[in-house]
Amino acid sequence: MIRARRIGVTAVAVLAALAGSPGLAQAQQPRQTEPLTAATAGDELPQGWRIGGEGAARELVWRAPRAVPAGDARVEFHTGDRLLGVPEPGKDGRTFRLPLDEARSAHLKDLRVLAAGRRLDAPAGTTDQRRERDSLAAAQPPAPLPAGAVDPGKPGSYRTVSGEYALDPIRLPGYAQPIEMRAEVVAPRGATGKRPLALFLHGRHATCYKPGAEDDVTIDWPCPVGMKEIPSHKGYLRDQKLLASQGYVTVSISANGVNGQDAGAEDAGAQARSSLVRQHLARWADWTARPSTAPAAVREAPRADLSRVLLVGHSRGGEGVNRAAMDSLYPPPAAQDGYRGPVRWKVRGTVLIGPTIFGQNPVADVPSVTILPGCDGDVSDLQGEVYVDGTRGTGKGSALHSAVYMVGANHNYFNSEWTPGKSQAPSWDDFWEDEEHKDPVCSVGTATRLTADQQHRAGATYIAAAARLFVAGDDRVRPLLDGSGRRAPSADPARVLTHAVGARRGAGFLPDGKVTVSGARLCSAIDPDPAVACLDAETTAGSSPHFAWWETDREAGRRAVALKWSAPGTAARVRPATPLSLAGSKDLALRVFVPPNTTGTKLDVSVTDASGRRATLGRVTVDGLPGSDRTASYWAREVRVPLSAATRAGLDLRHVKSLDLTPRSQSGRAWLMDAWGWAPGTAAVKPAALPRVDVGRTVVKEGDSGTRTYRVPVKISGHGKGQVRVYVLDPDTGRGTHQLVTVRPGSDAIDVPVEVTGDTRFDYDAQHDIVVKAVRNAVVGSHRGGVTAQNDDPEPVVTMTPVADRVTEGQTLTWRLSLNEAADVEIYQPVRVLAAEGAELSTKDVDPQWLLDYTGESPDPERPLSEANVWVWVAIPAGSTGADLTVPTVRDQLAEPTESIRVAPTDTEAEPLPGRPVLTGTVLDAP
Repeated sequence: MIRARRIGVTAVAVLAALAGSPGLAQAQQPRQTEPLTAATAGDELPQGWRIGGEGAARELVWRAPRAVPAGDARVEFHTGDRLLGVPEPGKDGRTFRLPLDEARSAHLKDLRVLAAGRRLDAPAGTTDQRRERDSLAAAQPPAPLPAGAVDPGKPGSYRTVSGEYALDPIRLPGYAQPIEMRAEVVAPRGATGKRPLALFLHGRHATCYKPGAEDDVTIDWPCPVGMKEIPSHKGYLRDQKLLASQGYVTVSISANGVNGQDAGAEDAGAQARSSLVRQHLARWADWTARPSTAPAAVREAPRADLSRVLLVGHSRGGEGVNRAAMDSLYPPPAAQDGYRGPVRWKVRGTVLIGPTIFGQNPVADVPSVTILPGCDGDVSDLQGEVYVDGTRGTGKGSALHSAVYMVGANHNYFNSEWTPGKSQAPSWDDFWEDEEHKDPVCSVGTATRLTADQQHRAGATYIAAAARLFVAGDDRVRPLLDGSGRRAPSADPARVLTHAVGARRGAGFLPDGKVTVSGARLCSAIDPDPAVACLDAETTAGSSPHFAWWETDREAGRRAVALKWSAPGTAARVRPATPLSLAGSKDLALRVFVPPNTTGTKLDVSVTDASGRRATLGRVTVDGLPGSDRTASYWAREVRVPLSAATRAGLDLRHVKSLDLTPRSQSGRAWLMDAWGWAPGTAAVKPAALPRVDVGRTVVKEGDSGTRTYRVPVKISGHGKGQVRVYVLDPDTGRGTHQLVTVRPGSDAIDVPVEVTGDTRFDYDAQHDIVVKAVRNAVVGSHRGGVTAQNDDPEPVVTMTPVADRVTEGQTLTWRLSLNEAADVEIYQPVRVLAAEGAELSTKDVDPQWLLDYTGESPDPERPLSEANVWVWVAIPAGSTGADLTVPTVRDQLAEPTESIRVAPTDTEAEPLPGRPVLTGTVLDAP
């Protein structure tokens, strides 16, 4: 019997996640013929999904009702709580294809399309969450913080000079087309001496547009004839001019060549962007040494001081400059790098604006500021928080890592070339609007949503703050960035909140480490079990940047302490494995978050030393951020209590054994991310000598017989020793098993053998993957790789023959689809109903439920069956050699002539296969 999944062709809904994007207006209507995809295990493919391709090129295909704009978040196919793979986007912006060697057909259940945690194939939020959202009044912004001692958003004393340069393009490993070397330079006019250099790298955006054609954009490279490049690198001129007025030489580089080719890159282009950044830095080093060789735009600027470099990256550009900072300290494997020269610069800090971090591999010993846009509709999970959280324990801990949460900011408006009304090319507001349900925080016109100018001004101010702290060494600006609760007036009316780790923070109470918890729950950031997870995604309206999903269904070690109480007074106690020293600290700083839109959560904070003396340090009040089910607003506020009470009570601060949090509110919830001994100031930063891990990929043929063992290629370089966690992903289920591994340069500590058994039966390529994450005193470059065993057997040939092709009405027409040999995977063969000569079966001559199941259409109005778009994908199960296509007819009381139906096997575009017979079925009138 045929097993089919139904795709309703007349009920294609506009996705709520895409409905409000102005950049989608050029999208065409969905095709009127959609395949009915053969079922696995009796389930149905959701609307918009199908199986496409031929033979070894078979693929899982999802087609969006409207175009998905090219953005920085990675579009991913998921099944339930695991990643199937990263599909290749089509040129239409609507069609996404994933080879079935990555999406095994036996596991195509609960299919989902996600981008940075946001579903693209269904309205966001559960019914209860949407009802809660609808009932919310427009959120109010937090009260303004006191002004800081300095305001880095004020222009400096220099006038500025601008220019651009274009050099010969470069070749990068894994990229077929050359990458441009183009940049916009803005510098202080008349400044003397060498000046620090700030380099900007934009994110992943459309690359090409057609002038005069509204919304006609692509992500091709190079741009087709008749189209122009989108100058994304010119979108930071406001930021550049502010820094240049303050004495910095700035350069913003173009990366369209990477954006147009990184869809298939395993690291989403991070290494290529790093290579591009370092290629530009190398040119600047050359020009500084030999000014006469520099382009005119560089000669007009003061000489750059390459010992004082700030890297600024937006979105995937943020991940790119993070990798460039890493590669400058810990060189990558030569085979994957597009720059192999000496490092003649020093990166003093990075600014990461709405960044991606697919590898979750921040550079711990380079200071950073990460701007988290509260209304980010692209990298909507705010995974950039990992640039703060992920540095704990992986380096020396002296570098400041700051998170800057900007209420009401979206993703695109930090770049004027991505901003409507300011850009040369078509652009859009990335925070997707649901016309029926306005968002109380992020819809345009709410009290919390920023205008484009307000947002860009705030962004420029905090970029300048990072430059002033990391490059100029002005500690007066630190309270704007480190959770001290001060604001920069130039950023008004934006509400900007910060927290940080590193700098002069000492010992920490870290739930990630070896701790015991009583009176509360030690929860896991990533776990499908709601009883274990810190947040239950099915019931929580919104998400937490601290728990941004990685690449495994469960992740060991990333944890928090979850408190929940219905009456005040019961303490939650956190006790590390060994006592901590808070000696020399002024305060105890805690990072705590509470549910969005809540106020006045009160907690008493106490510590106990090794001898049992206990002191209450003070009471903190924590408010939630403005939030909705579409925002990642479960974000920790930094609060501090002085340690003076402990000193007065005679506690031995060198040996503190536990931390207590006692709720004083009547009821509530709170999550503790960590707590640290804190002192003002910034420490000198000297990068540690660390081992670096890079995972590669080996591609082999499966062969016809025997079993061969291959090993996942892993290179460990650098210096010293550290710890990483290695996840081995099951090739069939995607589930990860993990192990903590100590790594040293040149060792084979990560040794993952993969057995490949040869056979002569058709199968899809098998992916045997591992992912690696730094845990302590290590860095990870290429975090994912493995062994791909390619199928080298031909697909079986499908033939179609009649079983019952002449029946009386009320009986079932049947055809058999047979293979010449069995395969190890399901084989799909589409069959289409064609127009018949003479009297043809109509929509009322077949079972109405069958018609509805296989077309989504009603029998009314009555019409020939060939006009009902019947296209069925028949699945021949793995190990079997045949399956039946059936058409159940119905008996009626009408006198009718003999009627017929014609069916033909087709290709994936519903065109009959050449050289294959078209078969006819005949239905006789009942006597």
